[in-house]
Amino acid sequence: MLERNPPRSYSVADYHAILCPPEDYPEFLRPYLELPLLTRLKGIGLLCGTDWTRLYRNRFYYSRFDHSVGVALIIWHFTHSKVQTLAGLFHDVSTPVFSHVSDFRKGDALTQTATEEPNELLIRQDAQLARLLAADGLTAEEVCDYHKYPVADNEIPQLSADRLEYMYPSGMALDGSWTYEEVRRTYNDLTILTNEEGVQELGFKTVSAAEEYTEHFCLIGHILQLNEDKVCLHLLGQIMNLAVAEGILREEDFMTLSEAQIIKKIDDDVTGSQHFKSLYATFRNMTSIVHSQSQLVGHFCVNLKVKLRYINPLVQMPDGSSRRVSQVSAKASKIISDFLSWEDTAWGAVKLV
Repeated sequence: MLERNPPRSYSVADYHAILCPPEDYPEFLRPYLELPLLTRLKGIGLLCGTDWTRLYRNRFYYSRFDHSVGVALIIWHFTHSKVQTLAGLFHDVSTPVFSHVSDFRKGDALTQTATEEPNELLIRQDAQLARLLAADGLTAEEVCDYHKYPVADNEIPQLSADRLEYMYPSGMALDGSWTYEEVRRTYNDLTILTNEEGVQELGFKTVSAAEEYTEHFCLIGHILQLNEDKVCLHLLGQIMNLAVAEGILREEDFMTLSEAQIIKKIDDDVTGSQHFKSLYATFRNMTSIVHSQSQLVGHFCVNLKVKLRYINPLVQMPDGSSRRVSQVSAKASKIISDFLSWEDTAWGAVKLV
């Protein structure tokens, strides 16, 4: 699946210019982008450690910083609300290195929300951020929880700025899906609609664009359901747990070092146990896994349920009302149904080095 599309070159700047044209760029953001609270995220990849294993062949690096900026630009583009834009910008400041691998470390593969817990505290305690907010007439209280702004965030299978943003670069990096033309076409078809509960939600003006985005989203969501992804994230999580247990890393390193620095510390260490070294060498060098109905001797084996990432977006009707794309498109309904009914083999396994 990862090689189904031809090689493509991507630029974060060019992609962000689609999300928010330069002439509409929110200049007030610039000083916030220099805050250490946010710049730390430049060393953390969006794709949860897959940049560091040969199992994946990610086509470009997209950081949690890039994602945070992208979310902010989407919110600004559709709302021109300074407070909502900043809430979106800071929604990931508590993300540790390797992103959702931290959730796997903590046994939270199913909801993948454990990394969010310190977010509000980090925002409230940052003195530099407080000064910038005060200059803009805002408070930490207003920007510390982006969940209260439905355009910024909502529950699956609704479409939000966060969900919309991460699937564009995820597809670009993982399998080379999403051309700039496709991003521009689907993105420019979006508007703010009102959902079944009377709440604002991003949705599409046309069925065709909703179908196109839904198909792309579910295809990438499928990659994230594969045993390859489960093995990669769970294995890396176990490696990090062992690194702490064996004194190679400290728990605070996950919030202070970049992924490259973590990898270097492990590469340079000579004290790790043979078991640790085997797991780490397996992660770094694996190029394929085994899909199995049972555990395999001599393999690192994973049997996990993980978060389902899919959407069923709103579409604007001719009378001005909104309906879910599954209600108005047989094609989209089948895509979503196929996604929800698919299951990989019970176990994913990789032979230990």
